[in-house]
Amino acid sequence: MADGAERTIPFRGGGFAPRARRLPAVVAFALLIAAWQAASTWRLVNPLFLPSPAEIGNALYLMAASGELWLHIAASVKRIALGWLIGTAAGLAVGVAIGLSSLARSVGVPLVSALFPIPKIALLPLFILWFGIGEPSKLATIGLGVFFPTAVAAFGAVDNVPRSLIRMAQSFGLPSADIVRKVVLPGALPGILSGFRISASIALILVVAAEMINAQHGIGALVLFAGNLMRTDQLLAGVVVLSVLGLMVAWVLGQLERRLLRWR
Repeated sequence: MADGAERTIPFRGGGFAPRARRLPAVVAFALLIAAWQAASTWRLVNPLFLPSPAEIGNALYLMAASGELWLHIAASVKRIALGWLIGTAAGLAVGVAIGLSSLARSVGVPLVSALFPIPKIALLPLFILWFGIGEPSKLATIGLGVFFPTAVAAFGAVDNVPRSLIRMAQSFGLPSADIVRKVVLPGALPGILSGFRISASIALILVVAAEMINAQHGIGALVLFAGNLMRTDQLLAGVVVLSVLGLMVAWVLGQLERRLLRWR
């Protein structure tokens, strides 16, 4: 400038860096629940078809006070945890192998592509014939449903690791095992963790479907029994519990991502 004064240039590098904000989410939920309660209070909807949030909350309180709700939650969480761990372990092993090995890729990609679109709940009757009507058939359904998205996510994440990093490690003479451990897996970790979010949601969906077949306890059994008795308040209470479980799983995975991806 003519007078020699310095002009401050505004920082323009803050875009494309979204941050989660709690307040808008809380406000959105509060407005939704308020509108729902108002519609029920003013009889704009039939309470048999859509109970009010207050009725759902009362149903949750009564089931929690009696201990029934905790039995259902414990049964579902146990099935989700075991089925997810089994499917995730197998999916990671297969996905990483496909990403690293030409032979595994040649065999695995066509098989995964052919079997992935099959609705896993459709296989539940077959699993009942194979494993019986108890827990193994339910765990097999959840595990198989988790396996495929985990394998696809792991394979894609390994495949997207920059080859320049791998070649640099090779140029320094690192053994293959060290390259996989120190370069490939850390580089693939963001994609793998994103796959965990998808597979956890699938596990929640499948556990409800599996528990609707000959299960005494579980959120799916609660929803089925309540629906048969036209207890829509209890039915929607089960749906609310599923939503809370989904939020808790997302929070746990978010904490895991923050710990494992600090280097980013």
